[in-house]
Amino acid sequence: MNIAKLSGPQKAAIVMFALDQDRASKIFGMMDLEEIKEISSTMSQLGTVNSDVVEGLFVQFVAEISGTGNLNGSFDSTERLLRNTLDNERVEEIMEELRGPAGRTMWDKLGNVNEQVLANYLKNEYPQTVAVVLSKIRPTHASRVLALLPEDFSTEVVMRMLRMETVQREVLEDVERTLRSEFMSNLSATTRRDSHEMMAEIFNNFDRASEARFLQSLEERDREAAEKIKSLMFTFEDLQKLDGTAVQVVLREVDKDRLGLALKGASEDLRDMFFSNMSERAAKILREDMDALGPVRLSDVEEAQTDIINTTRELAESGEIVVAGSGDDEMIT
Repeated sequence: MNIAKLSGPQKAAIVMFALDQDRASKIFGMMDLEEIKEISSTMSQLGTVNSDVVEGLFVQFVAEISGTGNLNGSFDSTERLLRNTLDNERVEEIMEELRGPAGRTMWDKLGNVNEQVLANYLKNEYPQTVAVVLSKIRPTHASRVLALLPEDFSTEVVMRMLRMETVQREVLEDVERTLRSEFMSNLSATTRRDSHEMMAEIFNNFDRASEARFLQSLEERDREAAEKIKSLMFTFEDLQKLDGTAVQVVLREVDKDRLGLALKGASEDLRDMFFSNMSERAAKILREDMDALGPVRLSDVEEAQTDIINTTRELAESGEIVVAGSGDDEMIT
């Protein structure tokens, strides 16, 4: 079977077969009836598909989505397409969700806006408005925003928050309308998700063998895209970028048995970082547990490392920890 000769429905059918049942079901749930019928019919007629074809299709997808100029989607073109199939009210709901940061409510969305961006906007608002906004988002996020505001202004905001009683619903709705019309709309107009960042997230969730295979294949097709993705990926060794406070948080959340297994395949520097952030007794027990494991399979070590990376990413995304990058601190994404 030659990839170049495959039709669009055939490619889609192969991809759907390659996905696990949960993911395939979710994708089917986003299709209309005619699309489901066409792809289902194609799937039933595929026959045997060589593994090289499956891998080639995914590499082709990665190369296209990571390269520049291959996809030309935009908010405007997406909105035009939606208006051909959905009513205006539903389109407005979908486009608002697409344009704004992730989150069900305005306050959820606001909690996912970079603190510097939010602070730059709020410093031009009335202190009472800022007090209302900061009282509605996560305390960890509010603290970072508050620290970036001018000193006198931030002190006034703190005083307003201390005196604040129950905020009337009308006031909240007025603040929400202002944020939606003046802030979120401008933010969405200037925010675009980098395709390399998206692919780095996907690659981060591969097992080590799949990651290596796809990167090697992509390097052969587009070395520049492959290097960009590798630079954006977060690896187990990148945990060394965590400060002591963040390491303590991670240690509280991860299973110690899984940590011991993961550290079997880590550098001495990374091991020492974890041990130095534990009590002497806890570090001694962990070292003994690691010695007791004896030889372990590489796949088991990599799986344990992936578990800890995912836990770290979740903690970063919830605002509980940060990881230091080159220059300013940045959230793991």
